[in-house]
Amino acid sequence: MIDPFGRRVTYLRVSVTDRCDLRCVYCMSEDMTFLPKADLLSLEELAQVCSGFIGLGIEKIRITGGEPLVRKNVMHLMERLGSLLVPAGHSGPGLRELTLTTNATQLDRHASALRACGVRRINVSLDSLNPDRFRTISRWGDLDKVLKGLKAARQAGLQVKINMVALRGVNDDELLPMVAWCGAEGFDLTLIETMPMGEIDIHRADQYLSLAEVRQRIEQRYTLTDIPDLNTGGPARYVRCHETGGRIGFITPMSHNFCESCNRIRLTCTGQLYMCLGQDDHLDLREVVRQNPDAPHAVQDAILGAIARKPKGHDFVIDRSVSAPAVVRHMSVTGG
Repeated sequence: MIDPFGRRVTYLRVSVTDRCDLRCVYCMSEDMTFLPKADLLSLEELAQVCSGFIGLGIEKIRITGGEPLVRKNVMHLMERLGSLLVPAGHSGPGLRELTLTTNATQLDRHASALRACGVRRINVSLDSLNPDRFRTISRWGDLDKVLKGLKAARQAGLQVKINMVALRGVNDDELLPMVAWCGAEGFDLTLIETMPMGEIDIHRADQYLSLAEVRQRIEQRYTLTDIPDLNTGGPARYVRCHETGGRIGFITPMSHNFCESCNRIRLTCTGQLYMCLGQDDHLDLREVVRQNPDAPHAVQDAILGAIARKPKGHDFVIDRSVSAPAVVRHMSVTGG
């Protein structure tokens, strides 16, 4: 799949639910209204659609939410997708990587099963190592459950990358401790700028912190070296931290967007295919799937038509004078 700007699309992010057992302040309002079950693609439909994408050249699938591990029987989908992985050492087209993003609250129950499905790496969203602050950011999260999940992941042999949203005046005093902790635990760390998606209870301009400033703060204590040729299939730009030996990634959709190398598309839990996280244009794949249950080529033709509309990039901006978000839908709807 080649988009209008010559970018090869190989990475599909699939949201399996808009629900989450946390309510992180930068992601959701405290009082969320979630989708009715009938609106969601079934696990069988999700597997069917993913298979179609793989046939068109998708090499990496990341399962997201909401919190994906709260979806009932989600491990059945992971098993189905794991069976489509190309065996190690084999050349040729096919699914090369299956992974997921999670808040780790359910990870202690699922880590071993994820490994058995072929998952080797996971991303864990964690914005504070202070139990009280973690509870404040997530509104009711229990840090001990997250740490228990991380321990289970390590015991299962999963590589872990911590995702931390940098929030001015909220957790920016924990940036250096998080670098040190991830280095000691053997976790990679990715820092992320807050994005103007969905109505929340505060103005994002109050939280926004440029990662250029964050890097300057980190470099006051640590020696960072760019890793320019590292390609993980994601939007982060990576550096090596010499003192810890770990990698730190910077995802900068606001201060320095990564659109020129975008190889990603996103499928929501309702079957809406977004060619760009920061644009509203999408394809209703659920309608295509349900109208053509025995015609996989119809689904693939629709996908190719959507790829032909993939835009050059997003138009995110955080402006104190503008109260409305750049995109009305919450990140949990599109997929984290």
